[in-house]
Formats: sequence, structure tokens, C-alpha cells
Amino acid sequence: MVGGGINGLCCAWELARDGHHVTLFERDGIMQATSRASSKLLHGGIRYLENGQFRLVREGLKERDAWLTVVPHLAQPLPIIYPKYRSGRRGRWMLGAGFGLYTFLSGHSVLPSSRWLEKTEVQQLLPELKHDNLEGGYLYYDAQMDDYLLGKWVAEQCQNFGVEILENTAVHSLSPEGRVKLSDGSKRWFDRLLNVAGPWSEHLLAVSDIAANHHLDLVRGSHLVVDRQCDHALILEVPNERRIFFVLPWQGKTLLGTTEVRQQLEDAITCSEEEKRYLMNAYNHYFSKVISEIELLDAFAGLRPLLRSSVNSGKSSREYALQRNEKLITVFGGKWTTARALAGKVKHKCFA
Repeated sequence: MVGGGINGLCCAWELARDGHHVTLFERDGIMQATSRASSKLLHGGIRYLENGQFRLVREGLKERDAWLTVVPHLAQPLPIIYPKYRSGRRGRWMLGAGFGLYTFLSGHSVLPSSRWLEKTEVQQLLPELKHDNLEGGYLYYDAQMDDYLLGKWVAEQCQNFGVEILENTAVHSLSPEGRVKLSDGSKRWFDRLLNVAGPWSEHLLAVSDIAANHHLDLVRGSHLVVDRQCDHALILEVPNERRIFFVLPWQGKTLLGTTEVRQQLEDAITCSEEEKRYLMNAYNHYFSKVISEIELLDAFAGLRPLLRSSVNSGKSSREYALQRNEKLITVFGGKWTTARALAGKVKHKCFA
């Protein structure tokens, strides 16, 4: 297996629990790339409903609840408020339908249902928010986690079931017959071979002279950590756009994210100055006490491997797809929250 992000680790865990001997190759350290640069949320994806990705949202909500049940010490419920402004691009009826559908798709969830907050309630909960044109807001629930610690926990489960994790071991190429060629020139053979390299999965097929049935849209998502306490998680519309961004409590500070910037695989995966300004301006539009550069403690970015499906990267599918070439199975896409569900489908594909 190639790839030490959350999807690769969950696939390894799933297969090892079934009694298979699993070797996992990771070119760097596990949980060091995309999987460590998330918004720290376990969620169904409320905004995916606008793009009609109902199956994925339903699966994400089920998996969100599963993480909360399996690792309550590493994942906690997170109430989130969506303030409704008169100037917003989504009417109350649309928001009500969306949050109602989100609750419906969650089934018998361990988390409370969403509800409307009157303007006075929002003002009491969020006195630091600008209240001009404020009409009220919706309160809903998802979950928050530390992506690195939770990923390391999954890695521990893998090792408990005998998975051999080889870090700092780069894979040069793969073959449909199950051969792995490492960057040092050595080769190893396997009965089944999984390419779960995230943003690098399509590239790994290309260098192996294997045609890809799906193509990735590589989109950078950046975040800022601000030296300011955040008492309530928020989801807000970016001014003059339909895009949303998060304002989240994180380790006693405020986490802002995220952006969507297309880039090439060979480009540096870092938060640009333009992205910093974009997120700061979005935040400052809504809060009476603006943030400045001096309050920025950290900026980080991750490269999302989205399935190419739209000219607008914000509308690209968050779904995932599998491709089989004899003994080789490649994963395209994949989200943090749904990594366990993806692993179950990969296992079925391996032995179907």
C-alpha cells in the first residue's frame, strides 16, 4: 500500500483487521501532508448540499457520528452558528431547507438537530459580531478533532494489527501485477497493491505508464491561526461571494479557513500572502475588533485531491472514485471524515 495519510491508514487498518498482512509505504512521515492540514472538522459538509452531493453528505454524517463514538477522547461535538444577514446571498428559506436536510440526512444522530436563533440570541452569544443587517442565525452541530493526533491513533491501531509502516520510503512506480519499485531501485511484489497517495495518486499512475480513468483537480486550502480566543464556531459567507469560511476555536486561539486555489503538483504547498489577506478581510468584514498581521501565529496549507468535475473549483466533487488494474487499486479523492467508509469500499474492491 502506498500513502500514509488518513485514507491510506484507514485502508491498512481495515485490511489488517480482516487478517491480511499489510505493508504501507510513505515517502515522508505518516500524517505529514494533506491529512494534517485540514480544518480540524469531522463533518458531513453542509455546503456540499448546494452541489447535490447528497450521498456523500449522508455518508459523512454517519461517519462523523462513528468517529465521535469510537474516539470520544479525540473527537468532540462542536456547535456552529451560521449568522443570517440581510445582505447574504442565501435567504432564510434556503438556509432553513439546507439545515433541515442536513439534520434529516444525519438520521438518528448522536448530535442535536439544527435550529433557528433569533437576532437577540445571536447578539447575546456573539457580542463581538457586527449586528448591522443581522436577522438571526442557524445553530447546527458537527465535530472537531486534532487531525494529526487522530491520524496517529489510527496508525497505532494499524500497528496493533501487525501493519508494517515504512516511513521515508518513496515509491518510484507501480505495476498492475502487484510490483512496487522503490526510489532506491529495489522491488517488492504483493498479492494486492493499493495506491492511496492522495494528490500524488494520479501522478504515480502516470510515471508507471498506467492510464487513469479519473483525473484530479488539485486545490490548495489554506488556514490561519490567530492569537485570539474564539468562544463560538461560526460559518460565514465570504463578502460578495457565495463561498463560506469557518471561524473556529482551536487550542485557545482562532482558526480561519479555508481557501480554494488551484495549483500544480510541483508547486510549493504554502499559504500565499493573497490568501492571508483574503481570510483576514473576510473575518474583519464581520467582527468589530479587526485582526492584524501581528496577531497571526501560524499559516498552513494542504493540497486537496478533488475529482475534476467543474470549471469552478468550489463546485468540484468531493466524492471519491476507485480504479482497478488487475492487482492494483487506485483511490482518487477522499475526505478525512469518510476515510473509514472509503476503506470498506476499497476492501470490497480488493476481493470482489
